Amino acid sequence: MKQRLKERLIMRRLTTDDTAQYNALLRYAFQVTDSELLSLGWNQKEMERSKKPVLRKTESFGWFDEDKLASQISIYPMQVNIFGQMYKMGGVTGVATYPEYANRGLMSTLIKEALSSMRENHQCVSMLIPYMIPYYRKKGWEIVSDKMTYTIKDTQLPKRRRVSGTVERVDIDSEDLHTVHDAFTKIRHGALKRNELEWEEYWRWEADDVLVAVYYDEDEEPKGYLVYYIANDVFRIKELVTITQEARHGLWNYISAHYTMIEKVVGTNYTNEPMAFLLEDSEIQEEIEPNVMARIVDFEAFMKKYPFDIISTHDDLHFVIDDPVMECNCGDFSLRWDKDGNTIIERGGTQGELVRCDIQTLTAMFYGYKRPTYLRRVERLRASNEAIRILEDIIPIEQPYFSDYF
Repeated sequence: MKQRLKERLIMRRLTTDDTAQYNALLRYAFQVTDSELLSLGWNQKEMERSKKPVLRKTESFGWFDEDKLASQISIYPMQVNIFGQMYKMGGVTGVATYPEYANRGLMSTLIKEALSSMRENHQCVSMLIPYMIPYYRKKGWEIVSDKMTYTIKDTQLPKRRRVSGTVERVDIDSEDLHTVHDAFTKIRHGALKRNELEWEEYWRWEADDVLVAVYYDEDEEPKGYLVYYIANDVFRIKELVTITQEARHGLWNYISAHYTMIEKVVGTNYTNEPMAFLLEDSEIQEEIEPNVMARIVDFEAFMKKYPFDIISTHDDLHFVIDDPVMECNCGDFSLRWDKDGNTIIERGGTQGELVRCDIQTLTAMFYGYKRPTYLRRVERLRASNEAIRILEDIIPIEQPYFSDYF
């Protein structure tokens, strides 16, 4: 008699020996066909080779039905800037289950295992690109950044601005490109630090199609870059990153210089601020959609590192938190600051102004995506007027920027 499924299932870490099965499950779940791979210049063996380093560098877990991979999840070891403080971050990817194993709790178990692994590795925050927002909300993630797509007609392109530097096209592996992004990551809240693994993911499907232009100032120092391609009379901006306003003007001069070749510019903006205000002709089309979700993995560790705006003395705060997966985040926590502004957090403490919410709401609030006043107004946060005043005062004001995909 065939052994029951529950008795056959085993959960374990994935290794590079599992690459073929890992890749096959991804392709099935996301409906990637051989013809689509070929259209991108890939074949199956090349894709498997490209994923081997990924499995070597990630923490990956899977459920196996005897020797067959049934369900999987991977965690990239990443770093993200949160208001100037670099946090270790677990980037969740490769989440997939074959349909015959669905609704058996396999993915719920894998998510819990992945979060426990992140906590052990001091990755007190996690981020992912969602394919099903309601599902990940139930697991403790929340939207923290949006993607804005804008369309500018050729007649609406900015007029040329005088700048002292120049724009040059460079190879996609140019060190100047990396230099600009490294500098940008240090000053931009929400930005992902790109090391070798992150750049591999950034170029994985587009390296042969895109062009890169870098703005150099009068001292020949790189201060901004543009990743783009032109097709069917459309100038498509994948990413535009600048450290200075002069670099922004210089790169838009470069874009506008293509006006005889194109009918419009279509780009993506991750600043959570409309592009229209920056243009002389602001009657452009802009669309907004959720881009990335995050969750606090370890509330105590997160708060100890958090760069609060502590200008004056504040009363204590008493958080009552609910987390659907991580029990370590549930319950009462007291938060206070010593005379030097150092954060002191105590599990089980009940002193201070009461703040009651779930881990999703806390994540959106402390990422700066939504303000405390708004969260209370939409009944995601229960807090006294004094607690809201304190939170508004101590949480920095800046929208998170996140332009990566993994």
